[in-house]
This record gives sequence, structure tokens and C-alpha cells, in this order.
Amino acid sequence: MTLSGFSPVAVVPSYDNPRTIRTVVEALRRHLSDVIVVDDGSGPDGRQAIEALGAEGLARTVRLDSNRGKGGAVQAGFAAARSLGFSHVLQVDADGQHDLADVPAFLAAARSQSDTLILGAPAFDQTAPWSRLAGRQLTVFWTHVEIGGTAIADPMCGFRVYPLAAIEGLRCGLRMDFDIEIAVKLVWRGTPVINLPTKVRYVTAADGGVSHFRLFEDNLRITLLHFRLLALALVRLFSWPLRVWRR
Repeated sequence: MTLSGFSPVAVVPSYDNPRTIRTVVEALRRHLSDVIVVDDGSGPDGRQAIEALGAEGLARTVRLDSNRGKGGAVQAGFAAARSLGFSHVLQVDADGQHDLADVPAFLAAARSQSDTLILGAPAFDQTAPWSRLAGRQLTVFWTHVEIGGTAIADPMCGFRVYPLAAIEGLRCGLRMDFDIEIAVKLVWRGTPVINLPTKVRYVTAADGGVSHFRLFEDNLRITLLHFRLLALALVRLFSWPLRVWRR
């Protein structure tokens, strides 16, 4: 199904990314005329960098008074996009790890199949820590169990396009568990998925890269999320015959 009105906007959640946020926004503006940067309670340097983008007309800015986490910031971006009348949200991270030369391919896929979730399937270079890759593969495995298939190549990549109509009413986590949970729940809703390969690099601190992934806390949060999603998947599995019988 393709809708006649395709109006995308980029949403960039940012928490203390003063050295990379401008580069990301300027790269996005080569492909999109509208960018929303959500300031997730950044400190003075991050806040000043985002305010400058707004003052120069490079981005619309949303300021959260306190840090809500990545999921909370993205969902604030969804709300802003809806209020402005956009149909789709292109989500990218603020630390410069995504290859934004791939934005046209993501937008073309979303335009041609406007009810579809477009997910980045990351190809990592040598900068990726092995511990993060190992944890990622574990999450990919459990995600495939939860959705009963391999429709989601990688549930953690923050480079993706959402049709806003598809996510209406979804409730998801506010922190690093968000990307995983919303992808799984969209598949459960019957949303089609396209996985597009894209290069991903881990930006060093010397280049302004800032990781807010907390090894123990976020891994625990993701583990608990998988327990919850597995329980819901079992409920869905065993309630399916009853739903069929009622029909």
C-alpha cells in the first residue's frame, strides 16, 4: 500500500553531542529540508550547539527539561512530527556513526512502500568493540524468537524510517530498549519490514563520539525487555487458536 502524501522529517535524539550534532544535521539537510533535533536534557555545551542550529534555521528544536533516555527523546520527536503534519520519521543517531549517504535509499524505500518499517542492517568496521557485537548478536537471536522469524535483521540500529500511522498508540521503553521494543511490536502489528544494508562506525572520543550505553544497566534493561517480549510472544502464540475460533 502506498499513500499519496509522503512527507518525511528527520528526528535526531541528542544528549551531550556538541561536537557531532552540527555535522549530522548538515548531512541530513543535503537530503531533507526538515530536521527535528530533540535535546534530551543536554548540558550547557550540548544545549548551546542545538540552540545554534535552531537559530540558524537548520533544524527545528525540541528541548526536554530532563534526560528521558533515547526512547523518550525519539517519542518526543514523533509527537513533534505529528503536530507538524509529517507522515514519516527518519531516525538517526547524533554521534555521527551512521552513513548518511544512504538517506536517499531509505527515503526511496519508504516512499515506494509507505506503510513499511525501513530498518538499517548495519555493516560494522574495525572500530566496533567485540563485546558490543556479541551482545548485539544475542539480541538479534532473541528478537527472531520473539517475532517467530527473521524479518528484523538488526533491532538495535538507530538508522530507520517509521510510518507515523503505524506507530500510533504503541507504548515502548524510554531508554536503550526502545529501538528493539518498537521494532518487535510493529512486526506483531503486521507492519511490513525492509532491511537496508548500511555502514556503521563507532566514533572515537577524540572525534567527538559520546556513548551513553551503560554496560551493566542497559544490558540488564535489554535482558528484562526480552523476558517481557518472550512472555508476550507466548501469550500471542497460545491465544492464536482462540482468536481463530472466535472468528
